[in-house]
Amino acid sequence: MEIQWRKSSKSADADGDNCLELADHNGEILMRESDDPDVVIRTTRAKLRAFLGGVKEGEFDDLA
Repeated sequence: MEIQWRKSSKSADADGDNCLELADHNGEILMRESDDPDVVIRTTRAKLRAFLGGVKEGEFDDLA
């Protein structure tokens, strides 16, 4: 099964290489940078959900 990568419309620059891409594949969540697609981070839905909750609550605002 081919991996179907998804990215936010807010993350693309003019060249389309300034973004993070996510995929749901074989029960895992995969993440990669579009300009370095060979490096893939694997995680679970629960861990991604916890991370996104922290983002929504502003826990990482000092990094942006």
